[in-house]
Formats: sequence, structure tokens, C-alpha cells
Amino acid sequence: MIYLDSNATTKIAPEVIDEMTPYLTELYGNPSSMHTFGRQLRDKIEEARAKVAELIGAEPEEIVFTSCGTESNNTALMNAVESYPDKRHIVTTCVEHPAVLNFAEHLARKGYRVTYLPVDNLGRLDMDVFSKTLDDHTAVVSIMYANNETGVIFPIEEIGEILREKKTLFHADAVQAAGKVPIDVKKLPVDMLSLSGHKLHAPKGVGALYVRKGTRFYPYIIGGHQENGRRAGTENVASIIGLGKACELAGKNLEKEAGYLSALRDKLERNLLRLCPDARVNGDTEHRLPNTTNMSFEYVEGEAILLRLDEYGVCASSGSACKSGSLKPSHVLRAMGVPSTAIHGSIRFSLSRYNAKAEIDKVIEIMPKIIKELRELSPFGKEKIKK
Repeated sequence: MIYLDSNATTKIAPEVIDEMTPYLTELYGNPSSMHTFGRQLRDKIEEARAKVAELIGAEPEEIVFTSCGTESNNTALMNAVESYPDKRHIVTTCVEHPAVLNFAEHLARKGYRVTYLPVDNLGRLDMDVFSKTLDDHTAVVSIMYANNETGVIFPIEEIGEILREKKTLFHADAVQAAGKVPIDVKKLPVDMLSLSGHKLHAPKGVGALYVRKGTRFYPYIIGGHQENGRRAGTENVASIIGLGKACELAGKNLEKEAGYLSALRDKLERNLLRLCPDARVNGDTEHRLPNTTNMSFEYVEGEAILLRLDEYGVCASSGSACKSGSLKPSHVLRAMGVPSTAIHGSIRFSLSRYNAKAEIDKVIEIMPKIIKELRELSPFGKEKIKK
């Protein structure tokens, strides 16, 4: 199997599994217990919290453990509207993950005014348009650090500086960015920032929300005292420890991995553009994640490409895993104005540290054959080939 779908989920690092295993077997206590057997786990949770904080330049007490990136995003938005009940305006982009877009729609049904910022044909924000959308009623701006489908990185620092002047809450969904590009919340003017374990070689079912010290906070999940009263529920101890280890590994190897992955991605991209006529890259190729490329192959269906790749043991995707099964074209690519002849034939390749050069060579070998065969079966492709 050649796995090129790491923006959907990643392989758990062996070091992470080793770190977690004792807490799934012998050390199974509840960290809220009074006895020593359970109480010893509290220190391990705090060690993990410090490791997560270090990856993004935060203080440990600014990290709240959650179940996933979706919960972190939902918590951030709900916290903002609970903190400022008189402010009824939300600003986000039209290319956000469903965890933000659908929650914004939920708030809209409750009477909130939501502004969805457009992007240009490279998936970039127009900062002049952004500035004009803000007013005294804006409770929060939620903009992703990097797009999950194209890898395009947004100008988070510039956005944050504008919002700091206006004293407006700023949430960044950094689920795809954390562990792939440097993040330092001491320098970035963000109030809240989300990340998810299974995007950086930790297990599924664990995430974190950074909440800047001094930011008002209302818990989204209410119950017990866990997370200093900020997120109730018995802690997912083993996964939290795994997330801490994954963040530690990501921080140590970030620069080296980024160079390795961008080289593999560029090789794949360059050769597919050369060998597959009417192929294009979607998104800003200058400001994007090192592991991601979104490519369109005109006059073929992306689902057909994926099925053929699967026959060769290659895993890729046509967009967000949370939209899998939908026949609608990607909302991200639609917002970018990708032509109709290309949008349905879009494939996202997302790499990880576990990909080898030989795997990329294999994909370069088989993709031109797949595209040629599918175009010969398509009436639109046949017509194009004749011309």
C-alpha cells in the first residue's frame, strides 16, 4: 500500500504507540481518583500538556485537551459567542473545514450574522475585503491556518494584527498546520488555536485547544472538574500521552521533515504535470504546506481516478475526508473558480514522513496510464484526445 492521504489521517508513530501502551494495559487508573494508582496519571497528563504547548510556543496552562479538532473548533466559536452575547456577527471564510462552516451555519439559524470571506483563484484571501467586513458587532473571526484540501497557508499574523487593534477575538484552525510548519503563539496574535492528534501521527480521538491567557472562556462540555473546569469528562489518558509524544517528535524534526516532504511533493507534481496533458495544480504554490498538492486532471472524474489508484494500492482523496461520499464538487475548489472541466477530476495527494521516494516514483509511473485510459472511456476525454 502507498498511503498518500495523510491530511485525512496519519499513521500513528511507533514511538507514540510505545509511549501509550502502558496506559492502555497496566496503568489504567482514573487520574481524578484519590489513590496513588490513579493519581500518578495526573503528572503524565501534565507532561503531555507541556509537550503540546512547546510545539506551538504556548504555556502549558493555555492548553485544553479535547476529543478532536472538530470539538476544538466548536468550543472556540461557542466560547466567543458566550463571552460576548451582545455581539452577533461571525466572520469566517468560504473554504473552511465543515467543523467551522457547519457550526457557523448553526449560529446563523439562531440569528447570528455570518460573513463568509471569498478567496481568489489561488485560494488566497483579499485582505482589503476582510478589513471591510469587521464592525463593532463582530464576536469572533475564525480562519484556518492552512487549507486541508489545497494546503494554502493564510496570513494569520497579518489577520491577527488587524483584529488585535479592533479588540476582536481570533480563532485559527491549525489542525492541518500543526507539526508541519512552525507555529509560535507568542508571536502570532491569536486568541484560540485548534489542533488534532490524528493529523500529526497521534491517535484519533484526541485534540487540543490553545486559549491565550486572559481570554474569557466558557466550557462547551459541562460536567466534572477536569481540565481545570474548562472541559468536563474523564481524560483520554493514553491518547493524551500519545499526543504529547507526537508533538515532541514533530517539534524535533519539523524543519528536516518539511524539506523532505516538499521535495517529494514537488517531484510528484512536476512529473504529473509533464506526463499528464491538461493537468493543473490548484492553489498558491508559494504559500502552502510542504506535504500537500491538489491537482486537477481535466475531462475525467476524480472518483474514477481514486478507484483506479486503489486497484494499484495507492490511497489518495478527492478532498476533505469529512465530505467523503458527497457527489458535490469541493466547496474549496468551487470558491477558487476551478473550471468545470477540471473540478470533478481533482485529487489531493498528502504525504507524511513515512513516504519513500520509491512510492512517489510508482505513482508517477501509473498515473499517466490511468488518466489516459479514463479519458479514452469518457466522451469528453475522447473529443479532447482527437483535438
